[in-house]
Amino acid sequence: MNRLGRRLRPFILRRTKQEVAPELPEKLEQTILCPLNGEQRAVYSQVMNVSRREVLSGADQGGGKERMMILKALMRLRQICCDLRLLKLPTPPKESSGKLAMFKELLEQALDGNHRVLVFSQFVSMLHLIRDRLEKEEIDYCYLDGSTKDRGAEVNRFQKSEIPVFLISLKAGGVGLNLTGADTVIHFDPWWNPAIEDQATGRAHRIGQTRMVTSYKLITEDTVEQKILQLQERKREMIEGTLGSENQFVESLTIDDFRDLFSDSV
Repeated sequence: MNRLGRRLRPFILRRTKQEVAPELPEKLEQTILCPLNGEQRAVYSQVMNVSRREVLSGADQGGGKERMMILKALMRLRQICCDLRLLKLPTPPKESSGKLAMFKELLEQALDGNHRVLVFSQFVSMLHLIRDRLEKEEIDYCYLDGSTKDRGAEVNRFQKSEIPVFLISLKAGGVGLNLTGADTVIHFDPWWNPAIEDQATGRAHRIGQTRMVTSYKLITEDTVEQKILQLQERKREMIEGTLGSENQFVESLTIDDFRDLFSDSV
């Protein structure tokens, strides 16, 4: 890593935000643990047991095939952590997800304090569920995902108004936006590379921001989401020491890294 850093340094001008804009207000980051409800816990345990068997039985398929199988299983588990409706089960769940209930409480506190909120999720279908909840409660919002045709118009609508919530797909809105009208950021689900989440939070914490920015990361307790957080910490040196894309980061993870996500311990 040190050798790679020495070779890259002469060709890359890299300045930190503190160097470019030392006048920026403080940024606070907080992780909030959310419990699974009863229905979620039952489905999560079932899918985890099946996925664990698939991973173990597929260990001899070769790195590429095994990696794809693991990523597919992890996707299902991460969807369960967000909301069972993302799985499109034949019988709809009877109660709201534990994370969505925690999100509602956090959002109410933010709006009561006259804060404006950016909400990021990797799952567009999850943003749709949150959007439905906002409409039901008659809360104004802006919305942006990969299908949004005029990103600039939606950003301007948020910046030039008092609309309190902006729902944003992480991939579509992680970079290239100035959203200093918000001072609160909620990451509904964790992304593999924390640098991508930092870039998303940076939409609010940038030049022009005059208020302290608070960033919340919602993590479902005792699940793969907590393990992804631990994986991020183990890989932080690599993330900070290289300039790789999201795909490069995922590709750098070993099969053992992935298998560890299916172990019993958290």
